[in-house]
Amino acid sequence: MFLAQEIIRKKRNGEALTNAEIQFFVQGITNQTVSEGQIAAFGMAVYFQDMNMDERVAITTAMRDSGTVLDWKALDLQGPIIDKHSTGGVGDVISLMLGPMAAACGGYVPMISGRGLGHTGGTLDKFDAIPGYQTEPSSELFRKVVKEAGVAIIGQTGDLVPADKRFYSIRDNTATVESIGLITASILSKKLAAGLDALAMDVKVGSGAFMPTYEASEELARSITAVANGAGTKTTALLTDMNQVLASCAGNAVEVREAVNFLTGTYRNPRLYEVTMGLCAEMLQLGGIASTEQEARAKLNTVLDNGKAAETFGRMIAGLGGPADFIEHYDNYLPSASIVRPVYADTSGYAYSMNTRELGLAVVTLGGGRRKPGDALDYSVGLTDVCALGEVIDTNKPLAMVHAQSENAFEEAAAAVKAAVKIAESKPEKTPEIYRYIRAEDL
Repeated sequence: MFLAQEIIRKKRNGEALTNAEIQFFVQGITNQTVSEGQIAAFGMAVYFQDMNMDERVAITTAMRDSGTVLDWKALDLQGPIIDKHSTGGVGDVISLMLGPMAAACGGYVPMISGRGLGHTGGTLDKFDAIPGYQTEPSSELFRKVVKEAGVAIIGQTGDLVPADKRFYSIRDNTATVESIGLITASILSKKLAAGLDALAMDVKVGSGAFMPTYEASEELARSITAVANGAGTKTTALLTDMNQVLASCAGNAVEVREAVNFLTGTYRNPRLYEVTMGLCAEMLQLGGIASTEQEARAKLNTVLDNGKAAETFGRMIAGLGGPADFIEHYDNYLPSASIVRPVYADTSGYAYSMNTRELGLAVVTLGGGRRKPGDALDYSVGLTDVCALGEVIDTNKPLAMVHAQSENAFEEAAAAVKAAVKIAESKPEKTPEIYRYIRAEDL
């Protein structure tokens, strides 16, 4: 029999906890036998003393097992269960294309996603812009769509990882969120509860990233790769650039439009294409669908070009309650803002740098994100045609188009966009879309 206060004392003193001690404490979080004060104290002890990799694997698996862990064996799926997760960014619409692309290549993608957090957009909020689409279906419907379409993107159900829900809300209120060990456990417990064979992890770097520095992003990527592989799920982390908006837009309905245009080949933003292909190719290799990156990219380009990926996206939307003809007629279904107008810079020159976080917050201010939990969103607002770093900005090329519902909202967002993009006389150095891959063998 363990005592919660002794486990806290041990961690406070910098000692390593055993697997059994961690399991006991996480069980207490779930069944309420550990108090809020004890959870807060534990979080603070971990924040200051950290956890070694064995402890991180133990807390991740204990949290994963605190609720339902999905098992796909009964469905007799003819391919690997694969997924990706991102630490969140601005204009990061990758999941909407990547899920259908991987499924069209023979993988199964049961993607459990989240809502927008702070300046970052949420995948579920994008799908909520589609009329009828159920982001919280029954588990029977979720399984049916995964089997039939190969991909289903939904929200976290109440019986998945209940320990994380309670622990995270207490960490949020006690200034202990920024612990690499606990961030790793929070992210991975939810992903691994989906019963995955393989995971590609997208860890953002730059002015719109969750982690403040490249070093912190790399540390998180290493932790996630080590812990996920330690927990039995083949995982690679990619460090990708978030020093500018990833797609050409940021918002909810506007990003869904860009995803459809990407899948149908109408327009593929080159940076978005690179990161999507990098993550998706890694998923196919980890899942055994392709043996090399070259083979994986060839398969992915084939399903993009022959329309199979777009068709898969349409099947998923229809399967989860959305319109059956969404791909063909998405403009009939997605909401539009009443004001759509360009924002021009005060000087001409090159787009030199971008405070991506501030652009994300501009979308929140327009009504496309939450100022507080439970806020209703306006799915129509956002930014489109956002300039890329290195582009010439002048009277012909605006910084972005602002989609707003009122003159005041437009003016506020326009001022934020102007402040967020720095114009210079010289071109900035080009940064790579993908800085590096961190695979199990690199650790």
